[in-house]
Amino acid sequence: MKLHQATAQFFVPDGKPLAEALPRITHLGVGAHQDDLEFMAFHGILECFASESKWFGGVTCTNGSGSSRSGSYEKFTDAQMMAVRRTEQNNAAIVGQYGAMFQLDYPSSAIKSATDLSLKNDLKEIFAATQPEVVYTHNPADKHDTHVGVVVAVLQALRELPRAQRPKKVIGCEVWRDLDWLNDGEKVLMDVSGRDNLAAALNGVFDSQIAGGKRYDLATLGRRASNATFFESHATDTADQVIFGLDLTPVVTNETIDILEFVSGFIERFHADVKAKLTKRLGKI
Repeated sequence: MKLHQATAQFFVPDGKPLAEALPRITHLGVGAHQDDLEFMAFHGILECFASESKWFGGVTCTNGSGSSRSGSYEKFTDAQMMAVRRTEQNNAAIVGQYGAMFQLDYPSSAIKSATDLSLKNDLKEIFAATQPEVVYTHNPADKHDTHVGVVVAVLQALRELPRAQRPKKVIGCEVWRDLDWLNDGEKVLMDVSGRDNLAAALNGVFDSQIAGGKRYDLATLGRRASNATFFESHATDTADQVIFGLDLTPVVTNETIDILEFVSGFIERFHADVKAKLTKRLGKI
């Protein structure tokens, strides 16, 4: 496997050779930054945790040089911060029992570029080597430009694979914009109840960000609890931790679908739903 960044790394927590580790991956998460996988793809991690037949694989695309830092990390150079973030991500792979962990080490500027196809080509190599059944990545309505760059590269790479190598399911997940706004019938509901201890352990690995002034650990669990409680207004809760996803599978299985139009359709249907409810109450029907 030839990756574009000479500094790209892979890590297999149980020590298997890469040739053995990659084909066993059934669920693959592709995130922009160290910690994105643990926040958005926890459903996939849980699906595979302690399983003999399912394995979670992780891909982190950026190098961590732009990470926020304060407190004990305040004076860290970019190089020092990158090293800390790489170590944190590998430690999370150990805690979560990942089958393999890739860190592609791109600067954010390369991922946000519309003309640099290096990330897309790296991901295509990884997808072809793993051929996962399920892929988790960012949702295309995320407000973080680097996250949007990653999901576009993921979709482009998957569309270029032979159909037999494409995953059965591709899910866009919540990080820098939740998916509560999706119409309920279009939400992918991922119940991750009952494993708060594992979630806290994974989230807590990223001390450089938590101690650096961002309580992602609390916010992530709070969002999942909010999703569970506020999803259904007329029924008691059946779950206490839920992640919402956006189903991107149609875009991958049918490359004639325009990605922008596909995503815009969700927004337009949300707009129509809000407008219909207000119109009815205002008596303008």
